[in-house]
Amino acid sequence: MDATQLAQVEQLANQLYAGGPGIAEAQSRLLSLQQSADNIPTCQYILNNSTNNYALLVASNSLSQLITSHWNNFTVQQRIDLRNYVLTYLAEKGSTIDNFVLTSVIKLVCRITKLGWFDDVTHRELPDQVKRFLEATVDHCVIGLKILNQLVDELNIPTVGRTLTAHRKSAVSFRDTSLKKVFELGLATLDQLKQNAIQGTPRQIQDLGLQSLSLVVRCLGFDFIGTNPDESTEDVGTIQIPMSWRALIMSKANMEVLFDFYKNTEPPRSNKAMEAIILLSSTRRSLFSTDKDRTVFTDRLMAEMAELMRNKTGLHHGENYHEFCRLLGRIKANFQLTEFVKYSGFVEWLRYAADFTVTSIENWQWSKNSIHYLLAMWVRLVSAVPYVRADTGEQGFTKTFEKQVSRVVECYLKSMLASVETVVNDLDGEDDPLDDDGSLKEQLEKLPTLCRFLYEGAGKMILDHFDTIKVRYQQLVNGGSTSPNDIKICEGKLSWLVYIIGSIIGGHSWNQSSFEDGSELIDGQLSRRVFQLSQLTDLRILHTNGQGKCDMKLELAYLYYLDNFRRVYMFCWDSTQTTRSVMGGAEGPSTKAKIYQRMFECMEMGNNTQVTNLIINKVGNNLKFWPNEVEIIGQTLDLFLDMSQGYSSSKLLLTLDSVKFLLNNHNVDHFPFLKNPANIRHRTTFHATLTRLLFTFSSEEMPMTFEKFLEPTLTTLTQLGQLGDNELRSEGAKWPLIGVLRDLRGIASSLHNKRTYLSLFEALHPNHFAVFIRIAELWFDTPEVTTSLLKFLNEFVHNKANRVSFDQSSPNGILLFRNTSSILCGYGQQQLKISGEVIGANEIYKKRYKGFSLMLDTLFSALTGNYVCFGVFSLYNDPALDNSLNTALEVVLSIPIEGMISFPKLSKSAFNFLETLFKSHLSTVLKKDSGTFSRVMTCIHEGLQSSDATLSSTCATTIDNLSTFYFVNIGKQKPEVQLLNDHLAQQPNLFSGLTSTLFNLLLFGPAGNHWAIMKPMLALMLCNEQSFTGYKDQLMSTQTADNQLKLNDAFTKLLSDVNRNLESTNRDRFTQKLTAFRVAARGFLTL
Repeated sequence: MDATQLAQVEQLANQLYAGGPGIAEAQSRLLSLQQSADNIPTCQYILNNSTNNYALLVASNSLSQLITSHWNNFTVQQRIDLRNYVLTYLAEKGSTIDNFVLTSVIKLVCRITKLGWFDDVTHRELPDQVKRFLEATVDHCVIGLKILNQLVDELNIPTVGRTLTAHRKSAVSFRDTSLKKVFELGLATLDQLKQNAIQGTPRQIQDLGLQSLSLVVRCLGFDFIGTNPDESTEDVGTIQIPMSWRALIMSKANMEVLFDFYKNTEPPRSNKAMEAIILLSSTRRSLFSTDKDRTVFTDRLMAEMAELMRNKTGLHHGENYHEFCRLLGRIKANFQLTEFVKYSGFVEWLRYAADFTVTSIENWQWSKNSIHYLLAMWVRLVSAVPYVRADTGEQGFTKTFEKQVSRVVECYLKSMLASVETVVNDLDGEDDPLDDDGSLKEQLEKLPTLCRFLYEGAGKMILDHFDTIKVRYQQLVNGGSTSPNDIKICEGKLSWLVYIIGSIIGGHSWNQSSFEDGSELIDGQLSRRVFQLSQLTDLRILHTNGQGKCDMKLELAYLYYLDNFRRVYMFCWDSTQTTRSVMGGAEGPSTKAKIYQRMFECMEMGNNTQVTNLIINKVGNNLKFWPNEVEIIGQTLDLFLDMSQGYSSSKLLLTLDSVKFLLNNHNVDHFPFLKNPANIRHRTTFHATLTRLLFTFSSEEMPMTFEKFLEPTLTTLTQLGQLGDNELRSEGAKWPLIGVLRDLRGIASSLHNKRTYLSLFEALHPNHFAVFIRIAELWFDTPEVTTSLLKFLNEFVHNKANRVSFDQSSPNGILLFRNTSSILCGYGQQQLKISGEVIGANEIYKKRYKGFSLMLDTLFSALTGNYVCFGVFSLYNDPALDNSLNTALEVVLSIPIEGMISFPKLSKSAFNFLETLFKSHLSTVLKKDSGTFSRVMTCIHEGLQSSDATLSSTCATTIDNLSTFYFVNIGKQKPEVQLLNDHLAQQPNLFSGLTSTLFNLLLFGPAGNHWAIMKPMLALMLCNEQSFTGYKDQLMSTQTADNQLKLNDAFTKLLSDVNRNLESTNRDRFTQKLTAFRVAARGFLTL
């Protein structure tokens, strides 16, 4: 490279990163630097001579990619030289280049170190060599800390393209030899900063502190035992710190330095220090050799936390506050309450913790994303109380603990109720906590344990608030409102109370202690209030004909409560009513049954059946009066679906007049939500639930006939079928079409055996399939209609649980496929006619590819359903099979391969179809002209190289089907064999190309997919041995003389004891040898 070429690279880099015209071309040309190891000197030239930061970034990124991809191309000495070159570059120019370039160069040296970790001891000495940076200028010290930070990350995080085994081998070696040194360097730098032993500008001192703290955090957060923790969660598990670190962890000075940094610095250093403290507090218990050591550590931690809470040090910063809440949430996870109680200041600590929690909850606007951590701490403490002896710890601990828990519960309740007025009156412009579903559910999950700890007091407090607000609410709805916000405030407060009661009910535990504490009586009182309030709001809706609706949030709270009530107290009555005495005496009520009975008696709302009827009435009212609220409709139908699960629950529901009403009147007239296009998906759930209920029993026991149930749907279908083409295609018919197809899909999804499926088949065939065919042909260009049609058809032809099973003499299986073929061909052929139309990239999937995907899925289900003898079609010259296969194949070939791979659902559908086509209907492909056959094989070849392991596996199976057919039938006088030979004559390199691709994927591809691609390799080698020999010779020609000897030996071992057949034992033996071959070859092969 010369100065002119360097200037071109700098110009391209500016175009790429600074924006402007030509970005795509610039990216393409710059990516060429990453294609060959020959470009490494070019990248070094750029680093040495360019002052353009973007060009430097391109060079360092390219070097990193080249090193990773072509690692085996370098000798050990070349790798060391390259590493030393980068370190020298950092030492000489690291302080003058921009931070983003510096980060990229540091990543490069750490990547080299990781890949060469076992090559030479020089690589493993990097942590010691970085000390030279730490002992030089302050800027170099910052660079050294950044190198160590990146090194820990590099050794901790798996590298793409390397096996997990190789990664863990490097990580374990680093953990055992270097990580402790790195951790000590971070702590030592922090101690120097604390002692003001490093002189520098304020900015330099801040950078040193942040980098040192980050290093400590990374070391403590290292994956010590290979558990691959989920990085997307903030929760910290137990830190499995090695035993050799014990002195560092137990050191008082090390804990003090972290707390000092928290107290005396600002974010981001202070919150990073708190993050390190969190990790330190999560140390495994077994690290401490004696109880005394653990107690000393715990007491020190508790004392520091107490001081922070007493002085509120740093907690005015949001970042610090959040991290401190995380610390409190974690404190009980790795230590027992017994150990905390023994701390001499635990009672005082409890008061500070309660004060902090109360203050945080009262200021919910500022702390709503952190409250659940505080509640989690109290939950863990409360859960551990039964395991603490009464005489443990300070005197009065128990009473103090109960008092503080009561304070927290009372504060939470009052603060959340008070938040309603703040939100409604828009005092601070705050968002409503009830609208933040994630945070709300996190908090509600913690409440049952806290409230049930002192349930009598908590229950009385909730009841008092509930009764007071309910009375006020009744006065307002009866005409006593003086402000438009009064009712809204009451409904908001009631929403909170219903949510809280729902969480408490859902947290009921069926352990032995709950059998004796009488908590079911409080459950009954709370539940009675919710049901009575629900009846009050529903009566208001009924009396005003849907005009007097309550706030939507209150309705959602009802549904949350009912779902929890259902899980705990409904539909278990029969299974718990009686139990036989141990001596074989008469049956009597079980303990659980007695609890149920007491709870329902306390509710005073009737028995189990009557309460169930109240819930179903609620479901019916929601479906009738909330047609435009999609969220309410969705959750209501989910509740109804959950209630219909199981035999006993379905049996109970079908005794209710309200359910019978739903079964007899599931139409738009009674339930207007069915005509709202926004609820179109919920129609499927609604009809699936009703069908599930109806088919719970045998035909004789059903409360109504299936034909009667289907009558509204079939009537609509008949009316649509009587329309002319123009009327059927009109907008007036569009939504009725979509609705009836969605209904049918829901009905079909709940048919799980031969009897129920046959009932629907006989209802639809032969009278209504004609309208389905017309819909496919007339509405082919309207995704809303075709999606509903194809999803129903896909469900209908899917033979799940072997439900599509007809009598031996029945033609129904053939008739079903013929009609399916007509529908799919009608849709597919019409779509192919307009395939030349240009559709924007943002809409192509919705308008075309989604329909193609559903069409291919439907045909795949029909072809693999095992209810059709496909030989009948050719025997009687019926074109249905050929038409559907040819249309589907045309559809697949009409999709550009790039577009197909870009959409996972589409590619899965297409390649599943091709796999079935090559397995059972290969003649359809072979009868095509060689150009079409070549396009199909090109498509499969591209899919084979996909990064999606499932897709690649499917294509490999397709290739195995073809090669197995050819090997088994080679030399036979079959028309299909002759056709295949003709295609191979036009494509003589077909098998050799596939063989090369498969071996390249095996040797150089990702580790997770090599099992799938092994399957066709034996068949390919047997049906075309020249392709294997050619690949072997080509690969060996790219290697050094030494590697050629190793590779030849590996190939010899691969072929030993392999027979010329495709028996399963021979396939398995060859697969095992391929695995050994892969492991051996990847150790020395160069690209």
